[in-house]
Amino acid sequence: MEHGAGYYMMHLIERWQAYFAGMQTTDMVWLLIGLVGQAMFMMRFVVQWAHSEKHQKSVIPISFWYLSLAGGLTVLAYGLHKAEPVIILGQLPGTFVYLRNLILIRRDKAAQSQAVHGSAV
Repeated sequence: MEHGAGYYMMHLIERWQAYFAGMQTTDMVWLLIGLVGQAMFMMRFVVQWAHSEKHQKSVIPISFWYLSLAGGLTVLAYGLHKAEPVIILGQLPGTFVYLRNLILIRRDKAAQSQAVHGSAV
């Protein structure tokens, strides 16, 4: 290899500078929206990992599904704005899965509550 890691890092910095220099304010706002969505989406793994460590077994807390839905919808909005088919196709199906899991969890909690309150009468 002719160039080292320093060369590639400088090249990357130059590309980013050129990218941001020509960016309109609206595009910068949408970039921030996309990054916030991606951060929420990534945080679901941190939340799940911490919850599993706390319980010493693999557990998916309800916050995982809320972060999945919020992050997925935010990244989907970014993808729709940018008309990026890879992002759209990557996020759109997942949003239905996340929403469905939240519906199932809510339904199960309602059934459990009904069973507890119904058996106490």
